[in-house]
Amino acid sequence: MHPFMACELGDAFNLDDALTTGLVPVVGKYANRQRQLSAYLQLYIREEVEQEGLVRNLDAFTRFLEAMAFSHGGVLSASDISRECMVKRATVDGYVQILKDMLIGDTLPVFSRRAKRRLIAREKFYYFDAGVFRKLRPVGRLDSESDISGQALEGLVYQHLCAYCDYSGYENALSYWRTSNGAEVDFVVYTPADFTAIEVKHSDRVTRSDLEGLKLFGADYPEATRILLYRGEEQIMVDGVLVVPVERYLRELVPGSRLPESVWVSHAL
Repeated sequence: MHPFMACELGDAFNLDDALTTGLVPVVGKYANRQRQLSAYLQLYIREEVEQEGLVRNLDAFTRFLEAMAFSHGGVLSASDISRECMVKRATVDGYVQILKDMLIGDTLPVFSRRAKRRLIAREKFYYFDAGVFRKLRPVGRLDSESDISGQALEGLVYQHLCAYCDYSGYENALSYWRTSNGAEVDFVVYTPADFTAIEVKHSDRVTRSDLEGLKLFGADYPEATRILLYRGEEQIMVDGVLVVPVERYLRELVPGSRLPESVWVSHAL
């Protein structure tokens, strides 16, 4: 089961709340969501892992959960995680599989169909819910709230796209794109009906540098629709990229229907 989608909550959906405490159903029905989120993580993740005997060293697994929060939305490096958690690389691979089996997190492959550029091969990692990520992510004085909120926003879009694809019956439809030179598009949705590249920015303004990854993707795949989701309020077209308020996009993303940009782009042309 996925967390709630914005379309399921209707007027009850609040973007700031979703970025802070997530959209896990068992958490959202309580007044004190932070406390319930902590209880959920303690019961469902740590205790179930311990009771089922899935790991031998619970302390190492707890460190792993925190280390993976730093990788949320980033390219997964099992070697770096193993050094940080002081466990073997094979142990990290096993821990990642546990997260997948428990539906707590998953990896996102690189979109490589008809590739015209050299691409990286490593997958990205996401926790399944923005609130779970925020609760597991250690925060210190040197951490930037803007960076953490950016990770949360990208993860929130990820969990919505995952739910959309699963509920719509699309398998292996979600990926990301990154060249060996570092040009990246956060998400690529590839279905029989839609082909869309999506970039997510935690900002209320958009600069042309924000569009560079989408422009390169469009050069390789002119058939693709390109959109940028941001925290602003205006919907505009910039250099062939549709810039859309992220809250509007999430609210109008409905399983079983085409992606909302399929209608918006046709109206903008």
